[in-house]
Order: sequence, then C-alpha cells, then structure tokens
Amino acid sequence: MRILRFFSADGSVHLGVRTKDEVVDLGTKSPIDLMSAPPALDGPRLPAAGIRLDAPIRDSRKLFALAGNYRKHIVESGFKEPTAEGVLTPQVFWKPPTTINAPGGTIPIRANNVFVDWEIELAVVIGQRAKDVPAVNAMDYVFGYTVINDISERKFNARIEHRKVREFDPFFDWLMGKWFDGHAPLGPEIVTKDEIADPHKLDIRLWVNGELMQDSNTSHMIFGIPETIAYISSVATLEPGDIIAMGTPEGVGFARGIALKPGDHLRGEIEKIGVLENTLVEEKA
Repeated sequence: MRILRFFSADGSVHLGVRTKDEVVDLGTKSPIDLMSAPPALDGPRLPAAGIRLDAPIRDSRKLFALAGNYRKHIVESGFKEPTAEGVLTPQVFWKPPTTINAPGGTIPIRANNVFVDWEIELAVVIGQRAKDVPAVNAMDYVFGYTVINDISERKFNARIEHRKVREFDPFFDWLMGKWFDGHAPLGPEIVTKDEIADPHKLDIRLWVNGELMQDSNTSHMIFGIPETIAYISSVATLEPGDIIAMGTPEGVGFARGIALKPGDHLRGEIEKIGVLENTLVEEKA
C-alpha cells in the first residue's frame, strides 16, 4: 500500500492511497489512523497525475536520525573509518517535526544559514508503540518507509564575530544546524513494509541540478533497522507515526566544498519507494 497526503480542491489536506494511476481519497485522516487496521478503499477515486502532495505524515511526535551510519560518509566527513573489530553504538540525534517539508516544497535558506547541505536517507515509519524492543522482533513495529532529505547547516554560527567557542560548542552548532524549519523534506509516499522485501538492499541516489552526487545502497548501512529500533526504544518509547532517518551515504556537499544556494534543485530517489524533489529559496525577512 502506498499512502500519501494531498491538497484537495478546497485547500484542505486529505489522506490517500495510490493504486497505480488513481488515488483513493480517505478524507481528512492521518496515516496513524491506518496503522491499527487496513482502510476500506471505498472513497472517491482521483487521477494521480496532477495532484499536489503534502508530506505523507506531519503528526509525527518524534523524528530521530542517525549520524555516521555509512562508512564512506564518515571518512568524507574527516573521521577515521571504523575498524571491523571495534564495538560501535548508533549515533542518534533528533530533528523537530517543524523541519518536515513537502515533496515539491521549497526549502528556505535563512539569514543565519552559512553552508546548507543535502543528505538523502531512508526513513522508517513506526507503526506501533515500541519500548525495550529486542532487535529480533523490531521489524514487527515498522509500518513502512519513505524518503527523507536531512538538510543540514554545516557552519551554524560561523558568522558570529569575536565568539568565544567553548569545548562543546562545535557539537551543539552541528546539532542546531539540523533544526531549521522546512529542512527535512519527506515523501512522496509511505510505502508499507509488505511491499519492500528487504529495506537493506535498496539503491539510494541524489542529484543536485541534474548532477549525480550520491549513489549508494542501503546495504552499506552500519546499523540496520532492527538494531536501531532496539537501541532507540531502550531509551525512548517509539510511538505510531514516529520517524527514524537511517543516515546518509557519501557524496554530501561539504566534502566537495559545494553549498546549496537559492534556485538549486534536489532530486532524491530510493529504489521501490519513490522520488523526492525540492528547490532551495531565499527566505525574505
């Protein structure tokens, strides 16, 4: 099942299920409403072509994300590649739900943005409450998958003159650089897990202005979905609709010295899930 949210003729946002070239209109529901029981596909049917999409879910209470979950991205970020014999733990951070943006939505560059970057990622949508879940059972708690672009400000606060930098300021600058409004485009659809045989074997790519920048496969993730759910749920209870972004592969702009600018076009694609496109715009004061 492929679940989306779209703008109806009166401007309200409706939930829909796409079946080939049509969308079944389920009215003003949330994807969370579908997580406990399959929907009855008896609503009005609309042509899929031409509908304007919103993010497939916006009422997520938590949006977790993994840093450093692809070895080559760790290296291009200036760190040593983890050794095979090393014991690693996932590096998990949080993005506010206000970062969520729509497919086709404009990504704002604000006055305090210095170096805005792209990060295409597989996003996991949680389908039921998960607390202290063992990895062996963790996939039972997955509802589906979508595409996310973890837009990142790489040099937050870099323009502040005469700043006294404390020991942990670089970490918190990095963290807050993930929190800008609209800096997590999501979509175009949530594809339920029954349609994806193995989410750990999907091609993942991103283009900037038509140039291929990221080209990898989710098989290169250090931590898979089961271990990640087990790790997070040992600390924070996961709830229906929560999102986990599984980290980005190599090919980000910072490693190339390329920052995004107004007018740039991003096209991210994950095999069997869909294409997510957005454009950067300057946000006027």
